[in-house]
Formats: sequence, C-alpha cells, structure tokens
Amino acid sequence: MQATISAKSGGQATCVREKTNWALIIIRILTAFAGLMIFFPEVNPGRLMSDINANTSLFTAAISYSTLTDSFARPLRMGWVQPWHFYLIMGGCALLMLGIILSAIGACMSLGNHRMKRAAVKLPLIGSVLMLGGIGTLVYLNSILPALEKAERLKLMTPTGAIAFWAVLGGLLLVFSIVSMVTIPKNMEEKMEMEEKYRLFLMFLPVLILTVIFCYLPLYGWRYAFFDYKVGDALSSENFVGLKWFSYLFSNGATRSDLVRVLRNTLIMSGLGIATSWLPIAFAVLLAELRSTKFQRVVQTLTTIPNFISWVLVYAIAFAIFSTDGFINSFLRNVMGQTATTDYLASADFIWLKMLLWGTWKGLGWSAIVYIAGIAGIDQQLYEAAKVDGANRFQQIWHVTLPGLKDTFFVLFLLSIRHITIPGLMPTYMVMLLMAIAGMLSNGMEQYLVFENPQNSATIEVLDLYVYHSGIKSGLIPLSTVVGVFKSLIGVLLLFGANGISKVVRGESII
Repeated sequence: MQATISAKSGGQATCVREKTNWALIIIRILTAFAGLMIFFPEVNPGRLMSDINANTSLFTAAISYSTLTDSFARPLRMGWVQPWHFYLIMGGCALLMLGIILSAIGACMSLGNHRMKRAAVKLPLIGSVLMLGGIGTLVYLNSILPALEKAERLKLMTPTGAIAFWAVLGGLLLVFSIVSMVTIPKNMEEKMEMEEKYRLFLMFLPVLILTVIFCYLPLYGWRYAFFDYKVGDALSSENFVGLKWFSYLFSNGATRSDLVRVLRNTLIMSGLGIATSWLPIAFAVLLAELRSTKFQRVVQTLTTIPNFISWVLVYAIAFAIFSTDGFINSFLRNVMGQTATTDYLASADFIWLKMLLWGTWKGLGWSAIVYIAGIAGIDQQLYEAAKVDGANRFQQIWHVTLPGLKDTFFVLFLLSIRHITIPGLMPTYMVMLLMAIAGMLSNGMEQYLVFENPQNSATIEVLDLYVYHSGIKSGLIPLSTVVGVFKSLIGVLLLFGANGISKVVRGESII
C-alpha cells in the first residue's frame, strides 16, 4: 500500500514538474520574442500619429522624446497637441519596456532550483501587469486624442495590430506566470542556487544578445533590396519590385564593370595582407631577442600605439608628410632647391602598396602581441637543451622558437584575410577564425575612405567603400543592399570552405 501511495505521489510530482517546466519554457520563449520585437517599428503601439517617424520602434519611442516630436514643432507651438501627450506615449512604451526587462530577469532566474524558480516567476508576473498597464495607457491616450480641437490636423491613427499584439503577449505572460506560481513545489529549506552550466550560459548571454542586435537584426534591412526605395519614402506594396535590383546588378554593363573592379581591388588588398602575414612573427622574434628588457618594452609600446589611432588621424599625419605642402616637398623645395613638387598622397601610383604600408605601420605591433605571448609560453628547457647541444641564437630561433609558434601562425595567417589579430591560440578562437574567413570580402572602409581622392578612386575603392558610395552618396539603397546580400552569401560559402581547409590541414572540423 505504501509503495502504491509512494508511486502515486511520485507520479503527481512528475506531473507538477512537467507542468512547471512547460510553463517556464513558454515564459522564456515569450520573453525572448518580446525582447526581439521591441526593435521592429511595425509593432510599435506608440505610433498614434502618422507624422511620427515610421521607423520609430518601441525601444526608440520609450527613450527618445525628440524622435517622437521631430515633426510636431508647429502643432506644439500652435497648441494643437500638448507635450504631455507625448510624455504619455513615452510612459506607456516605457512601462512596456520595463515589463519586458523584469520578465527577462525572471526568465534567467528560472534556470535555478525550485526556490529560485518561485522567486523568479514573480518578476514576469509583475512584468506582465506593467506591460498591460503600458498598453492601457496608450489605449487611453488614443481615446482622448480625437477630442482635441485640431485633431484632424494631427493625422491620428490607431495601431490596432500592434496594441493587440502586445496585449496578447502580456496576457500570455500573466497566465503562464500564474500557472508557474501555482505548480512550482515549495521547498523553503533549500538555498537559491543554479547549476554551473546555466551560470555559464547567463554569463555568455550578454554577448549573445549583442550579437543578435548588431549582427542578425540588421539582416532585416535586406527587405530594401526588393523595393524601389528612395530615402525618406516608406516601404509599401506600391514600390515593391521583386528581384529587379538583383537583375540590374548583373545585367547593367556599368554596374557589372564597377563590381568587377572593386572585387579586384578587394581581393588584391586581402592578398597582399596574406603575403605579408609573416611580418608580425618576424617582428616578435626580433623583439624577443633584444637583450635590454627596458628597450624591448619601449619598442613594443611605440609600435602598438598606432593601432589605437583612428584612420582620420593617420591621414592627417600622412597629409603633413606627403602632401604638396608637406614635410617632404617642403624639404625638397627649401633645402634641395627643387621647384617642382609631387603630391605623393594624391597620386594613384602604387596605391595598393601604399595602403599595405600604412596598414602594416598601424597594425604591426598589435599583431605581434600574440606571437610574443606564444614565445613566452615556450618551454625554456628547450632553449637550455639547445644551448647544451651547441646551438647559436639563430639555430635556437629556427629549431625552437619558430616550431613553437606554428599553430599561432596558422591561426593568424588565416585571420589575416580580414586583417584581424586574435590574442589566442587555435583551439580557443576557432569561432573567430570562422568569422574572419567568412568576412574575407570585408576588409574595412575607413582606411580607403580617408585616403580616397579623384586620382586614385578607381584603384582604391574596395567593396565596402563601393557600398557606401552607392547607398549613402548616390542614394541607391536597394542596389547597395543587394551587394550586401551577395557579400553575406559569399561569406557563407567561405565559411564552409574554411571548414574544408581545416579538415585537410589540421584533420579536424571547425563546424
């Protein structure tokens, strides 16, 4: 009998646990979904007037009063609408944001034990109430705006879909929070604690969130590639053109020629970087061989500092030295007596080599740091054994130092495709290796933008700079978006190519 009772109680406990787990899982999914949707303007319930920027998201509406009122200078001045109306919009959106934040904190805490779970579910419960309160505030404001004296001039609108979306989301969070509160077993004797794997996950979570916001959310902008978009216009079915710009990229002779040219420049720049990827290791070895530790630190510091100088300042230095009125021309004119001057900076001659030299000067010391760390990690007994065997300094470098750096060199050799240096060894930074290989065509824009001029634009323009010129300067947003799409697709292909290289070279798969 006791066994039967025990079995029944065990089954009930399992049932309770399953209900709890499912409720908590749904809360986590709803919270993550809500946190993602705050960045999409289409579900912003605070856009109660059509003159509010169509690209204003819930997040922006909750933190930026100026964004909400940007187009309402005259209505505010004439008294057609009052500042407190916009404060109510901000307040309603802020309540929604606060509710989502509390729910997110509770969702993270729900990964702990039963006592922590019981404390955690209170937060999404409170958060859901705040979310519904924020929606109620916006609904109230929407009901009183039509009664204003000049309401017809405010271009009022009711974002019914967005309001319903957040109301349903807040209601679901409320229901499942109550379910979790009821079903989680009470165990007040245990301490609040969480398994190590979940703690590690939460430590990694901020990085994951930032990656989603800055790497994946921008992919939403790919929709511009399918519209005949002009700056300032709204995306609608009226300007949907399907694959028109994809076809235009390859069918238009001028565009196709430009694309071939910038791809050539990009690949040559990257190729030169690969060809000179041995320079940091040579510099690190020479630096490690310096007898004076103090002098070694001075040299290392002076060669590392340029990495932290912006390319604008680098160009200012270059202008002061190589321009028509720069140091070199002034010296040749005033000291050597030459009358003709040469604008070394504007000239297109050897522009790829010039960019390589400037990039090497800026990044050599920084790139060498990882090799210096690798040298420090080499077993000193190997050097002592080499000395006993009669090896000189050069032989020690060749037979001990360089073999000790081969894995580090392999990583940075592949990473040099994008001119990135990762302070670590291969097993630790394989993810960064994948990112670098996939970003082979993204060798940056800043360096080439500041050094660009009408004389060298044909040979200095890389793919990223071409996108900037097409999208920002020429206003061809759809075309530049298409180029970005193809860049990403090529990056995926390079990703799998890197995996194949890893299998051949290292015998290990990296994905």
